[in-house]
Amino acid sequence: MTYVFDVLILGAGAAGLMCAIEAGKHGKRVAVVDHSDKIGKKILISGGGRCNFTNIHCRPENFISANPHFCKSALARYTPQDFLALVTKHQIPYHEKTLGQLFCDRSARDIVALLETECRDAGVQIFLNTHVEKVSHSNDFEIRTQDAVYSCAALVVATGGLSIPKMGATSLGYQLANQFGIAIQPCRPALVPLLFSNDDLANYADLAGVAASVSVRCGAMQFRENMLFTHRGLSGPAILQISSYWKPGLAIEIDLAPNNAWTRPWDDPKLPRNSETAKRLLRATLPHRLADRWLTLHPPEEWNNHSLREWESRLHHWTVVPAGTEGYAKAEVTAGGIDTNELSAKTLECRKMPRLFFIGEVVDVTGHLGGFNFQWAWASGFCAGQALSI
Repeated sequence: MTYVFDVLILGAGAAGLMCAIEAGKHGKRVAVVDHSDKIGKKILISGGGRCNFTNIHCRPENFISANPHFCKSALARYTPQDFLALVTKHQIPYHEKTLGQLFCDRSARDIVALLETECRDAGVQIFLNTHVEKVSHSNDFEIRTQDAVYSCAALVVATGGLSIPKMGATSLGYQLANQFGIAIQPCRPALVPLLFSNDDLANYADLAGVAASVSVRCGAMQFRENMLFTHRGLSGPAILQISSYWKPGLAIEIDLAPNNAWTRPWDDPKLPRNSETAKRLLRATLPHRLADRWLTLHPPEEWNNHSLREWESRLHHWTVVPAGTEGYAKAEVTAGGIDTNELSAKTLECRKMPRLFFIGEVVDVTGHLGGFNFQWAWASGFCAGQALSI
């Protein structure tokens, strides 16, 4: 069976569906092909099932790329307010959680239903359980699957990254880039838990479940959010954020008590300088299990002023050299991807291959935690869809 479309989009995720909607509502014959059995699978599990669908404070500074300026055009042309207009149109209740993060009140299914309705209204055809076997190009693109051939004037690659393979992540987008001679920035897991070295594992693994508000730094980047001890290392928002900047061999520095001069009570000469007092002060600063462990592993050398200042400094500058990450299985996104030098910042079209577009996570644009990656998906999909509507 052969199908003919103006636009074929590989990937029924956030970016692909947004692109399909925009191209379809301008009269283009649009199809979306996906190997999964349903659309928006990653949307459905995001935000604990409530989908952190955007961030009202979205700025280019919230994104990582070999070219930090590349995302500016798309983000300016499709803003969080633009997506909120869609959310309002579909009467989806939402709330701001923290730091500008917007979540559905009910379920991420509301966002998937929004996209499905908009696709239907735009005349978009969606083919699920469809595995791409071959892509070729002469005058048009030809996509062969196990039981059909799709011919299209324009092809959009919205296949996502390598993160969460159990949700169906594949390397198809990168394979197509290689096939057509499109450069790729090295990929790595991002927004991912970090693993302890063997020594740190022996000291802290049994603190799994303990959380603390910390400030964590890697190089010039710093984030202040919650951190969580796990059986294998460290996680929580602060660690996920810094993981996108971490490279093997680098250290991260953790302030376990930011803006807290917790030894100051000892300025009172009447306060006993002993382990009992230290334990009480530490427990007032840190979760009890962490406080007790820190006192055991890092006792003050002496009880004089200099030693206590040094002791406090260690708490503000805990240096950890991770052994690695939890990998793509636990990574929320993939950093790296299609080199932005290959693409138009305005349209996401390949410079050397007209009518071939790459959008969303497959591109070397990676957002911080907190709805930014969804905003990139909406914005890049919208811009490609706009270009395809001409």
